[in-house]
Amino acid sequence: MSNQQLFLGIDCGTQGTKALILDAQSGEVLGLGAAAHTMISGANGRREQDTAQWLDALTLATRRALLAAGVDGKDILGIGVSGQQHGLVLLDDQGQVLRPAKLWCDTETTAENDRLLQHLGGEQGSLERLGVVIAPGYTVSKLLWTREQHPEVFSRIARILLPHDYLNFWLTGRSCSEYGDASGTGYFNVRSRQWDLQLLRHIDPSGRLQSALPELIDAQAVVGTVLPEIAAHLGINPNALVSSGGGDNMMGAIGTGNIQPGAITMSLGSSGTVYAYADSPKVSADAAVATFCSSSGGWLPLICTMNLTNATGAIRELLDLDLESFNDLVAQAPIGCEGVSLLPFLNGERVPALPQATGSLHGLTTSNLTRANLCRAVVEGTTFGLRYGLDLLRHNGLQSRSICLIGGGSKSPVWRQIVADIMDTPVICTEQSEAAALGAAIQAAWCTSGSNGQEESLQALCERCVKLDVASETRPIAENVAAAQQAYERYRQHVATL
Repeated sequence: MSNQQLFLGIDCGTQGTKALILDAQSGEVLGLGAAAHTMISGANGRREQDTAQWLDALTLATRRALLAAGVDGKDILGIGVSGQQHGLVLLDDQGQVLRPAKLWCDTETTAENDRLLQHLGGEQGSLERLGVVIAPGYTVSKLLWTREQHPEVFSRIARILLPHDYLNFWLTGRSCSEYGDASGTGYFNVRSRQWDLQLLRHIDPSGRLQSALPELIDAQAVVGTVLPEIAAHLGINPNALVSSGGGDNMMGAIGTGNIQPGAITMSLGSSGTVYAYADSPKVSADAAVATFCSSSGGWLPLICTMNLTNATGAIRELLDLDLESFNDLVAQAPIGCEGVSLLPFLNGERVPALPQATGSLHGLTTSNLTRANLCRAVVEGTTFGLRYGLDLLRHNGLQSRSICLIGGGSKSPVWRQIVADIMDTPVICTEQSEAAALGAAIQAAWCTSGSNGQEESLQALCERCVKLDVASETRPIAENVAAAQQAYERYRQHVATL
């Protein structure tokens, strides 16, 4: 089987870690493995995770993927890591984790973020200086919060890492970051691709934070070789190379072939994201559009909503429904749910920008309060947030002939139709729904080929490894589009009153 070229893609998300084995020669995914994480939640918006769980889950998911693929780990040539963005992992000078990682969905640092935003001169000042508007989920406010709430932890900080940087550090012993994931820190300039050292000095004049920063590396750079003891622990080739990796959205872009202008990827995960490739940092005047760098050498203008399958899951749990029954009920209700509107802001919201908002139900009458309408209203409500974001991207000049759908929600045919109708655009899924893990494996193949001097273009790899699922293609239906537009306008009115 020496004609196989095996790569391991890891995606460390909020709910769990996925591992995927890709044969980059044939473009086939040979096996998948997964393991779950739990969350540490607090009433004040605290959302944290114990990083030891990530390491255990990565190990277990990798072993499961190797088993499912029926391959020997000694044949793995490279590893790519995708990670949830914005999370803060702090290490001491021994490389030990100082406290649980604060996550992207943590809103405990809203007050700190407001103060930092004020220091930057508001949204406009932040856009001019960094190319993004810092939001409570970003890493920068977590640093200020740590300094104020945990001064003893702060005084021992020797490394500041994002979740995927931390996994790369565990794998290789090297502390570095690539531009895509670094874009979500809030102390990185997306135009010049440099850390904003002055902003870190504003948080801590001693210079401690500056000296704890990882080295910035290019998307195509190799971080290093897996440490011998980690290779033995995972049961993989000790000469396997670890690629730069990136944030889950950047890796999802590669895993959907979204590496040139014209494509739009929409992810229906715990959070919802919409993004498109751009070859220059054309920063939008709208604060909600984050012009992050891509992990393929360009930029990735992106919007993110905080509430998606977490909101649909909450309604499913409330009504005690399995996925199939939930989807059946969604399909039974008419578009617009007979006037029932659900604003799904259970976690605050980033797009529309309502960090302090809560969820709400509107338009209830004795006749329309049905389980079917509730189920459909949460799917429509979360999808309207993505439509709001897509409109912002379109105002920024992005064209889209079709939308590539990924994430757990994309597996539902009824949700795909709702997306097609609300966006008035055809949607299609990739064969591999674990797009971030696939993107990480493809990036590993790209980085490895470059370091071997056999360089293969990322485009050629994507063409071979990213396959569209033709059966999933869903087109908008004209009368549905009109009804969905009416329901969307009602959503916009409810949002405006907030």
